[in-house]
Amino acid sequence: MTTPRNTVDPRSLRRAYAASLSGTALEYYDFAAYSVAAATVFGDLFFPSGDDLVGTMAAFSTYAVGYLARPLGGFLFGRLGDVLGRKKVLVHTLLLAGTATFLIGLLPTHVAVGGTAAVLLVLLRFAQGVAVGGEWGGAVLLSSEYGDPRRRGFWASAAQIGPPAGTLIANGVLALLSATLTDEAFTSWGWRVAFLLSAVLVAFGLWLRLRLEETPVFKQIAERGERPTAPVSEVARREWRAVLAGVLARVCPDVLYSLFTVFMLTYITNELGMSRGEGSAAVMIGSACQLVLIPAFGALSDRMNRRRLYVYGTVAAAVWPFVFFPMIAGGSFLLLVLGTVVALAIHAMLYGPQAALIIEQFSPRLRYTGSSLAYTLAGVIGGAPAPLILTALLAGFDSWWVVGGYVVLTAVLTGIGIAISRDPVVESEEDAVLAEARP
Repeated sequence: MTTPRNTVDPRSLRRAYAASLSGTALEYYDFAAYSVAAATVFGDLFFPSGDDLVGTMAAFSTYAVGYLARPLGGFLFGRLGDVLGRKKVLVHTLLLAGTATFLIGLLPTHVAVGGTAAVLLVLLRFAQGVAVGGEWGGAVLLSSEYGDPRRRGFWASAAQIGPPAGTLIANGVLALLSATLTDEAFTSWGWRVAFLLSAVLVAFGLWLRLRLEETPVFKQIAERGERPTAPVSEVARREWRAVLAGVLARVCPDVLYSLFTVFMLTYITNELGMSRGEGSAAVMIGSACQLVLIPAFGALSDRMNRRRLYVYGTVAAAVWPFVFFPMIAGGSFLLLVLGTVVALAIHAMLYGPQAALIIEQFSPRLRYTGSSLAYTLAGVIGGAPAPLILTALLAGFDSWWVVGGYVVLTAVLTGIGIAISRDPVVESEEDAVLAEARP
């Protein structure tokens, strides 16, 4: 069948890249703000108890709710993205995430309304998770389906830059508040500012997304009358192996990221006597480096085999905890920064090519659903329980060796995922469509 020629101008391509990045940055700003608050103040404010560790674990349990809600978002918005289009769905996911985060900033605490405060926090955290579950797949497709398939690793990495960008902004805001406010003021009202500021990011993201047209790939699928009517069931029947490969490929990177951006803050304050500000500063510096490293590794994966690069990153992820924890045992801030930067560089080696690797497992007409399900189900296994499991392992065994062993276990699972994944077919339908869409 002859494909009508479309033209994607460079301005639209850059706009799609920015829209993809900004949306995931907002939603991971939400998650990062919650992560820091959970590790520092939410235990006392929403889950008070006589044991600080118990309160922190309860706060991390609510953190996990955001991950557990993601499959619902992937199921709902992934299906709509394959049926109705990428752009329409991404506007709604952005609004949902931003509204939930803003409302967290207005929540009453346990002192004011008792256990109702925790219930409301869980509900808003659930809404955040649903939004993120629908956001990632669409954001990846928004940039990659506008871009050249030969540079898919680079263009798809736009959505991957969002998490460190969001983490950087959230930690920066919280670090500034911590530095300028007393502990009492920060605990009383200062933490709320970080959540209320999400409204600015929502406005910017909406401005970008509402100006975009639908992606060239989805336009061609719609024009040919090939939109699926039941994408979830089709994925389950025809592309289940791709889902499994995508799920396992994400497990180790999710746990690694949780270890060095969430659990690490609790570890250095409770075990090493270091300050919250030192941990936040280390994460900020590492996240700043990721802003460059993630697209760089995405671009590198366009020049070498993506799966091979992913294996290198997985091996490095399994080894680094056994170097990191002895490095920081003396409480040195400089070594903490160095160790965190290297850890997040390893994460970038995985995260940069990850988006392209996952979407390449699925056919274009089922790509939003398939990649969203893979992404969200991986979060349930990897990211959701990671801070809770890591905290429990440290409490139960009083040794970081067990924490490192858990990372090794997740690396093995990711290795299995890469082994069953496939390299993309270069002469795919999408490649042909996009090749004709170029001037």
